Parts: sequence; C-alpha cells; structure tokens
Amino acid sequence: MSIIKLPGLIDPHVHLRDPGQTEKEDFYTGSRAAIAGGFTTILDMPNNKIPITTLILLKEKIKIAKQKTACDIGFYFGSIGDNLEEFDKVKNLAYGLKLYLNQTTGGYIINEKLLRKIYKEWNRATRGKKPILLHAEEDVLQSVEKTLKETKHPTHICHVSSKKELTKIIQFKKEGLPITCGVTPHHLFLTEDDLKKAGPYGLMKPSLKTKHDQEYLWKNLQFIDIVESDHAPHTIDEKESVKPPFGVTGLETTLPLLLTAVAEKRLTINDIIRLCYTNPAKIFNIKFDYSNNQTKVEVDLSRKYTIKNENLFTKCKWSPFNGWKAKGKVDTVFIRGIKVFENDRILTNPGSGKII
Repeated sequence: MSIIKLPGLIDPHVHLRDPGQTEKEDFYTGSRAAIAGGFTTILDMPNNKIPITTLILLKEKIKIAKQKTACDIGFYFGSIGDNLEEFDKVKNLAYGLKLYLNQTTGGYIINEKLLRKIYKEWNRATRGKKPILLHAEEDVLQSVEKTLKETKHPTHICHVSSKKELTKIIQFKKEGLPITCGVTPHHLFLTEDDLKKAGPYGLMKPSLKTKHDQEYLWKNLQFIDIVESDHAPHTIDEKESVKPPFGVTGLETTLPLLLTAVAEKRLTINDIIRLCYTNPAKIFNIKFDYSNNQTKVEVDLSRKYTIKNENLFTKCKWSPFNGWKAKGKVDTVFIRGIKVFENDRILTNPGSGKII
C-alpha cells in the first residue's frame, strides 16, 4: 500500500441531468460518483431538459441540489441571446456563462452575431470577473477570435479534442488573450480507433479524434489548464437505441486514468493537482479554504484493479472505460474533516454537501 494525500479535487464540467432527466442521473447519484472519483467540488452545466436561462430556473435548480447533493456543487448559467436582462440577476449565483457554438445535447446554439452581443452584456454585468465557457469545435473556434479580442473577457474553451483546436488556443495564449482550455479523459485516453469496441458508448461531442490529435494533446499538456470529465450520463437503453445520444460518463474514471498515467511516467502528481485543483479553483474563482487539509483525498498509488460498470456509483452504471486496467485508486475522502468515502462505500447522505 502506498497512500498519498491530494486536496479535494474540482471537476468544473459535469451534466447531472437534474432537474428534468433524473432517470439518467440526479444530484445525489452524481455527487456520489464525484466523491468516489475523488472530486469534492463540481460545477454543473445549464443544458438541462429545460435550459437554465432565467433566475427562477436557476434558483429552483439550486433548491433541488441543496436537498440532494453529497459533495459541494456550483452552477453555470445559459443563454441563446434572448435573456440578457437576466444576467444582472444571476451574476452572484453562477460561476460562469456557458454558450454552445456547435450542436450538442440540449439543442440550443448561437451564431457569431449573437456571441458578440452576449459577450458584451455578460462582461458588463459581471465586470469581466466571471468567465464565459464555450463549446466551440474546429472551424467554429475561429469565429471566437474577433469577439475575444474586442471584449478581452475571460474565456474557457471546453473539451479541446484536436490539434487544430489546441493550436489555435496556443496562438491566442501567446497573443496574451484571456483564454483557458480543458481536455477530457476520453480525448486523452481514447481515439476514433476505439469506437469499434466501444460502439455507442464511445459517442460524444466533440467526437473522438485521431491518434495524431491525441498525441498532440499529450505533447502540449503545458498549454492545457484543466482536466474536465464532461460527465454526461445517459441510460443503457438510450445508448443501445437506434439513435443513441452523445455523451459519456467520467466522474469516477478521471482520477484512476490520470493516476495510471502517473504510474506510466506520462504525468506527475503535481500535474494532477494543477489540472484538477489549482487551476479550476483559480479560473472559476472558487472561494474556499482547503489549505487546512480538512478536505482531502487519500489515494493508494499501488492498488491495481479493473474498472467495471457494476462497481460504478453513477445511476446509469456504464463507462467507456469498462474493462480497463488501472493503477491507483481512491481510498478515503474527507469533506471539511468528515469522512465521506472509505472501503468503496459512500458514508454521507443526501443534502450533506454545500452549494458553493
């Protein structure tokens, strides 16, 4: 046994489906999955069945989460450009504004003209202090450049998946633009070649890319700011249907995959802390004091095991990494000094987490 301590990790990109699609996941099952994966804080996206685009909807979501969550949780706000008057009302409740420039789950998408309008209003309402998060793939990323240079508003590009995307982001960074980016474990550890085996369980947005793209992400990891799971659960029946939805789970497999990469000398523990704690806290201005070591994750670096669907805490009970061998496992988790996970068991109840 080789136990090390990590700070309670932060996943700033999850879709817990609550409210509206709790057959896929809910705040309790999703937060249990987070804890089992070593994440004590998560930020939830706004593309619910009814998108979170008004103060009323955001407050209702927070109310539901307060009753269910087992870990700490915060929220983003959404827009398609028709709710600008809501920005002043929600600026103190949301950790950022999520915009979709490509088609994805939820179906709301904006064009370049609306993007500029939304940027200016969110920048004014938040005084440039709360980031805009973009789902912007490949060529669409080019349309962001003009708006970003004009407003200089902090922008986070979610789930970078290709050489083309990361090359453009590196260019933005070198030009001094206020841009950060995240990468998902599935884009770091899977490629389009894995689709034959994974089938519908490997379908997500952005899609899996080539081995060349994957290698470029690893080679340029210093330009990537965070690892984000983009935990996006769907039921097994949905995934095995004629038209399976896009999205994969990730909360419970992110850390084991990264720890396995550490064992393989592809990463260091300090890389994990940077990508899954220090940078997420800084980028999204998450205010809490974890320096007193009361919120922490104890990890057994020597433990070898196989990732299995039946052992997952997520309600949907599947992972694209089912059957993968891992080295490094979450042993114990503490939140504010209270033990919430041990011996593969959740030790806390619905509502024990905090709305941050």
